[in-house]
Amino acid sequence: MTLYESRVAVAPEAVEGIDEAIQEAGLLGWNLVGDVIERTAALVGLFPSEQEGQAAWAELVAACPSLAGAQPQLRKIAEEEWREGYRAHFKAWQFGRLHWVPVWHKPQASASGAGALAGVEAQRSADDHTGFIAPDGHEVLWLDPGLAFGTGNHETTRLCVERAVAFSEGRIDLAATRVIDAGCGSGILALSAAKLGFGSVVGFDNDPEAVRVSEENAALNALTGAVTFYEGDLVSGLAGRQAELVLANILAPVLIEFAANLVAAVAPGGTLVLSGILASEGEQVRTAFARAAADWHFEESRVLGEWCDVVCVRPL
Repeated sequence: MTLYESRVAVAPEAVEGIDEAIQEAGLLGWNLVGDVIERTAALVGLFPSEQEGQAAWAELVAACPSLAGAQPQLRKIAEEEWREGYRAHFKAWQFGRLHWVPVWHKPQASASGAGALAGVEAQRSADDHTGFIAPDGHEVLWLDPGLAFGTGNHETTRLCVERAVAFSEGRIDLAATRVIDAGCGSGILALSAAKLGFGSVVGFDNDPEAVRVSEENAALNALTGAVTFYEGDLVSGLAGRQAELVLANILAPVLIEFAANLVAAVAPGGTLVLSGILASEGEQVRTAFARAAADWHFEESRVLGEWCDVVCVRPL
């Protein structure tokens, strides 16, 4: 498969503002890369066609006018080249008993003595390309980075999955606990929930491509049938459904607009985890949901980089 790479150099001091504009506009396919030592940075996008690359650049300039004078270089690249590029920067990561590992570190055959590896040794195994083997009692979610939805290694995803891991710990009724992943993207949150042992997990997105990628990631992890993915927005996707844990990694303005729908989807005693929120927007989101869920308990928000979460618990 041939793809097109759009690349433009940017000033290192502009990276934070560009990243914020990309996230706020919900633009897909772009990555910021840099060299700390050389003090260089670049904006790189991968697209299926030259026309889509040009259209994506126009959308990006509209969201970030400071890029208007830049001249991106568009070149054709082979599939092997862009896959190697992803491999260079996508590393395994872990929180609690769950590991997120690139699929090229998946052992070809099961290894004996997996429990003898400590967490540090398991990480080293992933880094040196010998195959990742998790310690006893840990779970692995294999990820194959895609063009549209990336690695799932963004701060907003981490905030959500770390809350899901914490929610699962010490819970004796996991098999009877329902989870909804609202705006599932590549399905990482829903699939992580299934790996953690939640009994009923669904994920939905208004983008049919997201649903397709989520189903592919489910198959990669032998979770086909364990998670149900479907197309829907925050009205149709939540209609008639409730869960003990609702995860929504979506941009702040969308969360605020559909606060009532998200609140209604949380079962009594359940928890709503909101991410995709810039730290500067956290109080605005918290205020909107405090109105929609007046008698709920709000936990202390966590901040990771420029992002934060908002977590609230419905009374029994």
